[in-house]
Amino acid sequence: MPVPKGSTLDPERTRAAIVAAAMPILYERGLDGVGVAELCAAVGVSKETLYRHFGSKEGLIEAVLEARSERVTRWLRTAAEAAGDDPAAQLAAVFDALAGWHAEPDFRGCALLNAAAQHHGAPELDLAGRHLERRLALLTEIAARAGAADPGALARQLLILVTGCTVVADQHPTTPDAARLARQAALTLLEAAGSPRQSRDPR
Repeated sequence: MPVPKGSTLDPERTRAAIVAAAMPILYERGLDGVGVAELCAAVGVSKETLYRHFGSKEGLIEAVLEARSERVTRWLRTAAEAAGDDPAAQLAAVFDALAGWHAEPDFRGCALLNAAAQHHGAPELDLAGRHLERRLALLTEIAARAGAADPGALARQLLILVTGCTVVADQHPTTPDAARLARQAALTLLEAAGSPRQSRDPR
């Protein structure tokens, strides 16, 4: 939303700084676990500043979730691209990245899915859907590169494994190494759908 003239010298930078500061707080506490006053104090801005840049707490939440989705999407794509051109290596790298994230002490599941579960409606549900579409796009590229007859169908199967292992890692701690187990299943699917040369397990 536009910022009134003279209210700040760099509104975009201020907005980005607020989003970056609020992101870990909302991830740790949940959308409803922190009030506006406490959130403003933690972020270091006044209510007036927050409302000027986002209109409401809900506007800030939407901006935080969108930024989180873009960051996670870039992170997984970078992990896949760093693995080289082999689609199996790229897919394995996605799950390896997830495994590292799942092992972090502050891991609390997917922020977008958590938000959609808390507020099962717009805009959170729409944001979660777009987040999964971004992830699906990466997996479709990998499936197509592997020579799958139906890359879209294979990508949706892989999406279930990618998303499901994160949910299990967060909510079912008695299932260890959820990402590793999902990785094995994903590589099996890729091998069955693609050419033998392209889809071998890179290990």
